[in-house]
Amino acid sequence: MVQKQPQPEKIIMGIDPGTNLMGYALLRVQGNKAEMIAFGVIKLGKYPSHYLKLGKIYERVSGIITEYHPDEVAIEAPFYGKNVQSMLKLGRAQGVAICAAIQQDIPITEYEPKKIKMAITGNGSASKEQVADMLQRMLKISDEIMSIQLDATDALAAAYCHFIQMGRPESTGSSTSWKQFIQQHSDRVNNTISH
Repeated sequence: MVQKQPQPEKIIMGIDPGTNLMGYALLRVQGNKAEMIAFGVIKLGKYPSHYLKLGKIYERVSGIITEYHPDEVAIEAPFYGKNVQSMLKLGRAQGVAICAAIQQDIPITEYEPKKIKMAITGNGSASKEQVADMLQRMLKISDEIMSIQLDATDALAAAYCHFIQMGRPESTGSSTSWKQFIQQHSDRVNNTISH
C-alpha cells in the first residue's frame, strides 16, 4: 500500500501598497487549503516626508518577511488615476515593497485590482467591502479577527488571488453571482449566511 506524501506547505504574502496605509497579509497554503495566519496595516501617516515613509515601508516589509518567511509575494498593481503625483508616490511605495522581497530572493507576482476582485467575487467591479466579506466567508475568519482596515483585506485578497492562480482551488471566476458561488463552493463558505 502506497502512503500519500503530505503536500508541502507554502506561505504567500499579499501586499496592498499605500503611502498612508499599506496592507499586508499572510496565507498558509497546503494542497488546496488556505488559511490566514496574519494581516494588518503599516501606518505611515505620521511620517512627515514621502522619503521617510518609503524607508519605513522597506523596514516593515523586510521585518514581516523575516518573521513569517513567505515563499512568494503577491502585490496589487497601482490602478491608473487622474492625479499623476499620487500615482508616482504609490508606484514608489510598491517599488520599495518589491525591493524588500527581492532582497530576500522571494518571487513576486503583480495583480491588477480588477483581476483580484474577479478571482475573489467573480465580479471585477466589486467593492472593497464585498471582497472583504467574501474572504471572511471563504477563509472562515471570525468577526473578532476580521480587520476593519480594508487595506489589510485588500492585501489578503492579493494573496488569495495568487493562491487561486496557482491552480489549487476551483476558480471562483466561473460563478456569476454570490449565491451561485456559495452553492458551488459550500465546503469553503461558512453555513451561517444571512440574506
